Amino acid sequence: MKRILYVLLFSLLPALIFAQGTKDKIINIDYKNPRTYEIAAISVSGVQYLQNSDIVIMLSGLSVGQKIKIPGDELSSAIEKIFKQGLFEEVEISVTAVQGDFIYLDIYLQERPVLSKFSFTGVNRNEADNLKEKIGLARGDVVSENTIMTAKRLIRSHFVDKGFLNAKVDVVQRLDTAKGNQMILDFVIDKGKKVKIGEISIAGNEAVEDAKIMRSMKETKRKKIYRVFKASKFTNSEYEKDKQSVIAMYNELGYRDAVIVSDSTYNIDDKTMGIALNIDEGQKYYFGNIHWVGNSKYSDKQLGEILGIQKGDIYNQRLLESNLYMNMNGRDITSLYMDDGYLFFSVTPIELTVTNDTIDMEMQIYEGKQATINKVSVSGNTRTNDHVIMREIRTKPGQLFRRSDIIRTQRELAQMRYFNPEALNVIPVPNPADGTVDIEYVVEETSTDQLELSGGWGLGRLVGTLGVSFNNFSLRNIFKKGSWRPLPTGDGQKLSLRAQSNGLYYQSYNMSFTEPWLGGKKPNAFSVSVYNSVQTNGITKKDDGTYNEYGTLLSREEIKITGVTVGLGRRLKWPDDFFMFYTTVSYQHYMLDDYYSAYSFTTGNSNNLNLGFTLTRNSIDAPIYPKTGSEVTLMANFTPPYSLFNNNDYTTMSDEDKYKWLEYHKWKFNMTWYTKLAGDLVFMSRAKMGFLGLYNRDIGISPFERFYLGGDGLSGFALDGREIIGMRGYDNSVLTARDANNATVGGTIYSKYTFELRYPLSTNPMATIYMLGFLEAGNTWAGFKEYEPFNVKRSAGIGVRIYLPMFGLLGLDYGIPFDEIPGIQQPYVGQFHFSINSSID
Repeated sequence: MKRILYVLLFSLLPALIFAQGTKDKIINIDYKNPRTYEIAAISVSGVQYLQNSDIVIMLSGLSVGQKIKIPGDELSSAIEKIFKQGLFEEVEISVTAVQGDFIYLDIYLQERPVLSKFSFTGVNRNEADNLKEKIGLARGDVVSENTIMTAKRLIRSHFVDKGFLNAKVDVVQRLDTAKGNQMILDFVIDKGKKVKIGEISIAGNEAVEDAKIMRSMKETKRKKIYRVFKASKFTNSEYEKDKQSVIAMYNELGYRDAVIVSDSTYNIDDKTMGIALNIDEGQKYYFGNIHWVGNSKYSDKQLGEILGIQKGDIYNQRLLESNLYMNMNGRDITSLYMDDGYLFFSVTPIELTVTNDTIDMEMQIYEGKQATINKVSVSGNTRTNDHVIMREIRTKPGQLFRRSDIIRTQRELAQMRYFNPEALNVIPVPNPADGTVDIEYVVEETSTDQLELSGGWGLGRLVGTLGVSFNNFSLRNIFKKGSWRPLPTGDGQKLSLRAQSNGLYYQSYNMSFTEPWLGGKKPNAFSVSVYNSVQTNGITKKDDGTYNEYGTLLSREEIKITGVTVGLGRRLKWPDDFFMFYTTVSYQHYMLDDYYSAYSFTTGNSNNLNLGFTLTRNSIDAPIYPKTGSEVTLMANFTPPYSLFNNNDYTTMSDEDKYKWLEYHKWKFNMTWYTKLAGDLVFMSRAKMGFLGLYNRDIGISPFERFYLGGDGLSGFALDGREIIGMRGYDNSVLTARDANNATVGGTIYSKYTFELRYPLSTNPMATIYMLGFLEAGNTWAGFKEYEPFNVKRSAGIGVRIYLPMFGLLGLDYGIPFDEIPGIQQPYVGQFHFSINSSID
């Protein structure tokens, strides 16, 4: 029977391929006996909108003069080639005439319509724009059943990922009557209601409780009223990952055979769904004997100490892999070898025997040869010059390969803030033949320059601020033609310009420049800054001493501050190269003219010449959203002890003469610690302290350089040498030491403690966003007699930080004070605080 069917099919096949050219003419072709013909002519029929039929003939692969066998594969292949273009609904090749050995062919085509336009119904404009980008349709695209089905699938998948599991998509097709063979597609979308996970039921678990299993599912969460950081929507891709996380959690507990036997989802109602998991936990295992094979560089004992696994320990696959390959919290076997040049090193754990609940392991090591670095290159930098990047790279040609140097280099490049830290890549190219390795660092430039344009309120008046920071400036190219795009860039220098003004009442201007590698050979940072500020009561010099329209004598009050600071810093090698040491020389000139303030004199001049030392250690892993590491800073400033070198009787001097040359010593300490709790959740703790001391009790403590605590930490009008420390929940400077008349005089001692819990909403370097909750405590004291380290004011609240390369780190916090400031501020009355570039920290 099968043979008869094959014969019938073979005899009918030519008739399916070769149609009769005209009904009144029979083409005499014997399909039972294949024969070779030469193509005399090829025509194209059926097309209405195709402008050039020769293109179809070319696509078919057939040509006049070509010899083909009929029946044969040439015509079938031609039909297939035309179909692959996706432009035609139907393709037929027929024989229209035969003259001896010459054959005439016709290609009949039925064209598919093309897309005229498309629209979405049932979604808003933003959703429609997102869908347009997702489905990728464009005017002129061929409309086929596959095109429509693909678009429907992508649209539904878009809404399913957002939690609309019951989303439906229909397509209405309409011919565009104004245009021939063009189709209009209307996508009718019914999103339905967002479906959330109402319950998760777990069966088969005895050793691990339900709550722990559900905690291991990071993205698949039940609906709860208090849930903030994780939504309870269902996403299939995340659900699959979470099932793997459940098994990984079991593996860490010694249940290496644990499997999810079955799982299912079901609808509870139109808004919620349920998930059912059935788990087979299997047996709990323990590590047995661990043998090392192939190691000659390090002994079994040394390797065993680093592995950190003893006989009888719970079998933890994750711990084993971490301590073998990549331990983020300590040393591992691979790092031990690769930090000594063994680039070609590998270790393979083998389970030798499994006896009852005990697994004996064998660690098979291939040490290989030590690799030397041959070439180091960088790519992807479009603005930053190569030498700026190369000087931060720790892997140098001729050195032994060290993985720790690569990791440190990635950190240093991220700290520069010129590149996208998520896109940083390292491509090692080993050359086993000669034992060398080439290393290529791939970077992606980001915007580094920042613009500050803001308005603030200070002393009852509006203050405008305009500032720009060029963080990758090039001073040497400032006169080079063609380098202004719009400014010379690429040498890693920083140039900042900033102006604040309130018209007649207040003006401040400052400029700073930093060269991080003075001389270009060592990381010796050179910086210089100059500034000038004027604060008055709004009366001009012209009107000073005149009378206004009411007959009141006008008197100008003014304080003018001019200063310059020059600094030099260098990176230390001891105790480690995370340390930096800075030395600065600063000079400020204060000119007071009938200026009534917290100072003990109203008219006169003061000079502040001081030498500063700063020791800092910074080991954080990222500059914008650190997860691990610490920042520790100790600062000290000293003026010359003038009173020790002269015989002046300061007890009889006026304050104007006493403070003509300020003398003091000032100390500040800041320690910040970042701890990664789980995932991207980070705990930050910070302690800040400051002390302003004196040399001569007859002179007293300087009225300048004091500490003012409270509020947003923005300077506003106050640029008179005071140090402003923000503390959320309280008004500006309300936590500052006061005199007997309850007027602020500035603290000579302050302490502040901060605890924050941070979670990122976006780690994109172009728009980093994270939420935080905080607890703070702090206070200031006029002197040591009043100092009580545990008498602090407390507050708590929440906030958000947004980092935009153009504007820096912007913050908005809502703080609630817990303590009363008598006569000034009541407790438990919250307020918002805005901050710029961590001013509130």
